[in-house]
Amino acid sequence: MKNIIIILISCICLSSCATAQNVSKTAEVKTDTVAEKMLVYQLSNGGWPKQLQDKSVVKYELPITDALLEKIKATSSLHATIDNAATTREINALMLAFKNTGNQAYLKAAKKGIDYLLEAQYANGGWPQYYPDRSSYRAEITFNDNAMINALTVMLNIAYKTNGFELVDAKYIAKAEEAVKRGLECILKTQFVQNGKPSIWAAQYDENKLTPAKARAFEPASLSTGESVGVVRFLMKLKNPSAEVKTAIANAVAWFESTKIVGVRYDKIAEKDRGLVKDPDAVSWARFYDLQTNKPIFGDRDNSIKDRIEDVSQERRYGYAWYGTFAQNLLAKEYPKWLKANNF
Repeated sequence: MKNIIIILISCICLSSCATAQNVSKTAEVKTDTVAEKMLVYQLSNGGWPKQLQDKSVVKYELPITDALLEKIKATSSLHATIDNAATTREINALMLAFKNTGNQAYLKAAKKGIDYLLEAQYANGGWPQYYPDRSSYRAEITFNDNAMINALTVMLNIAYKTNGFELVDAKYIAKAEEAVKRGLECILKTQFVQNGKPSIWAAQYDENKLTPAKARAFEPASLSTGESVGVVRFLMKLKNPSAEVKTAIANAVAWFESTKIVGVRYDKIAEKDRGLVKDPDAVSWARFYDLQTNKPIFGDRDNSIKDRIEDVSQERRYGYAWYGTFAQNLLAKEYPKWLKANNF
């Protein structure tokens, strides 16, 4: 009898241990290496920096050493930005990581980032490059490097429940829809009008007057091709586009058609120098165009504006993308596809 009791106790212990191990395995939280680093870099206001306090660039491929962690901790919330895809790239990555792992910490951080974007949006629908830092040109409504469009795309994904954002709390849908509505109003208001006809968009705008504004010394107030392609692509994502949206797209496409440069490309011409090179198959656009004449213009570090790329300092000729194939795919493929999809 005593032996039977001992055997029963042993079985119960083994069963309990096995159950505990199974519970432990079930409770184990999956992680994503990059997402874990993004949690560390997130600022107290929910945004992310593109640079730390010491101006070092955020690079998620780097290991977080004690020295780097100290730099991250020293970086204030004034560094929160949507420039260079900061904040929006983290939100997108964290939502994907949450979808793949189910780790609630990633969803929580993404939601905090979304809250930051909602708070940063101006009443007129625009987004500043930085928030809450308003120094220099950081308070301007910024299309440059697709900053505002990246923020709007996050909101559109929430509103449409697409690209993993169907996992965000339903309470965010109405907020995102409102953000998209106001953002769209801002886009339509800022499409620059030349002699009564809308053209494309500037890279940044005065946040109050909604007039084109300059940024860095070599980035004058002007029509900006690369950023405008991003705006048009966003507009083409909208379901059941209004007549105003259709007209805005058509006018921008017409402007791109009328300003394309055929037969030259911007390429290396010497050691640390670039310029225009003949190429019969090339189709390109200048990065910036004069607001009234539609002639290419080029800025320099001394705040001067040149009419010819050859007159720009060598350092800026080599270190900036003054020409590109910005609207080539838009005109050749994307716009025709959009027309067909919308039965035009």
